[in-house]
Amino acid sequence: MNKKVAFYTLGCKLNFSETSTIARGFEKEEFERVDFSEEADVYVINTCSVTENADKRFKTIVKQAQKANPEAFVAAVGCYAQLKPEELAEVDGVDLVLGATEKFKITDYLNDLTKNDKGEVHSCEIADADFYVGSYAIGDRTRAFLKVQDGCDYKCTYCTIPLARGISRSDTLDNVLNNAREIASQDIKEIVLTGVNIGDYGKGEFGNKKHQHTFLDLVKALDTIDGIHRLRISSIEPNLLKNETIDFVAQSNSFVPHFHVPLQSGSDDILKKMRRRYLSNLYVDRVKRIKNAMPHACIGVDVIVGFPGETDEHFLETYHFLNELDISYLHVFTYSERDNTVAAEMGEVVPKKVRSKRSKMLRGLSAKKRRAFYESQLGTVRTVLFEGENKKGYIHGFTENYVKVKAPWDPELVNTLHQVELTDIDADGLVRFEFVSSEVTA
Repeated sequence: MNKKVAFYTLGCKLNFSETSTIARGFEKEEFERVDFSEEADVYVINTCSVTENADKRFKTIVKQAQKANPEAFVAAVGCYAQLKPEELAEVDGVDLVLGATEKFKITDYLNDLTKNDKGEVHSCEIADADFYVGSYAIGDRTRAFLKVQDGCDYKCTYCTIPLARGISRSDTLDNVLNNAREIASQDIKEIVLTGVNIGDYGKGEFGNKKHQHTFLDLVKALDTIDGIHRLRISSIEPNLLKNETIDFVAQSNSFVPHFHVPLQSGSDDILKKMRRRYLSNLYVDRVKRIKNAMPHACIGVDVIVGFPGETDEHFLETYHFLNELDISYLHVFTYSERDNTVAAEMGEVVPKKVRSKRSKMLRGLSAKKRRAFYESQLGTVRTVLFEGENKKGYIHGFTENYVKVKAPWDPELVNTLHQVELTDIDADGLVRFEFVSSEVTA
C-alpha cells in the first residue's frame, strides 16, 4: 500500500502555491495525498511568520496531526521554519524542520519515517536562498495560484519576509507561460498571480540582478495565452504599479479590474518610519489612475495599525485618508513585534488594547466601504465565476471586479462563467442576481 501524506498551509497564496508543488513531489514518490484531518504517515505543515497568531497556531496544528495518527512523521517547512527552526524543532511531535532552500527537496529527507525525540533541522543561511523554484496551486476547480516571483529586496522595518525568503528573484518568462498553459489545460478558469513582491518581477530571472523582462512584459505575455478566462493580480506595491500596467489591464483580454495595493499607513510620518518606498500622495495618484481607467474596478488595501510611534493623530490621519479614498475593502493587520526587525527595537510602543481598538475601527470602515462598492454595482451586468462548495445550500461566486454573489446551490453551475445582472444585497452582505445569458465559453 502507498504511504499517505497530508498538508496544512498557513499564510499567503504564495504558500498555497508552494504547498502544491511540494505535494506533486510526494506524488512522484508514489505517496497518496489525503486530507489533513485523516490518518496519514507524513504530515507537512507549511508555516507563516507574518503575524503572532500564525506562530501560535502551529502548535495546535501539530496536535491535530498527532491526534489523527500519534505515530505519524511531522515536518515543518516555510517562513517560520526558516526564521526559528530550533524553536519549531522543540515542539512536541515535530520530527523535521526544513528551511527556505530545503523545503522543495523534502522527500530526500524522508528515508526513515521513524519519529525523532527532537526535530531534525536542515536550514540554510538565508543568503543561500538565491535560486528560484516555480510553483502553482490548484486549490479547487475554479482558480489557481501561480507563483511568478519570490523574496524581497525591500527593507520595511516591521517585516521578516526578506529574512525568511531571501533576495528578490523571478521565474523565467517561458516557465511562467508554460505553467499557465498547464493550468489552462486543466479547465481552470482563473489564475491569480502571486509572489512576495510581484511588481519586482524580472529581477533575478537569470540568477543575478539582470533584468530582461518587467512586470508589464509578464502581464502582456500572459494575456495572449489561450484557454485562460481570467487573470488576477494579487498584491502589488503602489510604487511598482505603473501607469502602463493599469492602462494595459483596462483594455486587456483576460486581466480583471481588481487591484490589491498595500498602503500600511495613511500618515507620511509612519510610512517613513516603516521605510515604505512611497508617500500617501503617490497612493492617491494610483487609486485615481485605476478609477479613471476602470471606474468599476475593485481596489483592496492592506493597512497596519498600532505601529510603534503611531499616535491617535497618526491613526485618525489614516482613518480619514482611507474614508475619503475611492477604495472597496481593507485587509487590516494589527502590528505585532517580530524578532530581528528594526521596528521591534523602536520605542513608543502602542498598548495592545489601543491596537485592538484601532483595528476594530478600520474593520468597521472596511465593511462600510465594501457595502458602498457593492451598492455601486447594483443594476450592472457582470460575469460571475461560480465556485465548487455547497455553503449551507448556496453556491457562491465572484464577478470579475470581485463582488461576491450567492444563489441556491446548483452543482451544474460549478466552474462555469455566466453573465448576470446584480440586483440586491442580501442580509449577509452578499449580492443576489438574475441570469442574463447562458454559460460564457469564450
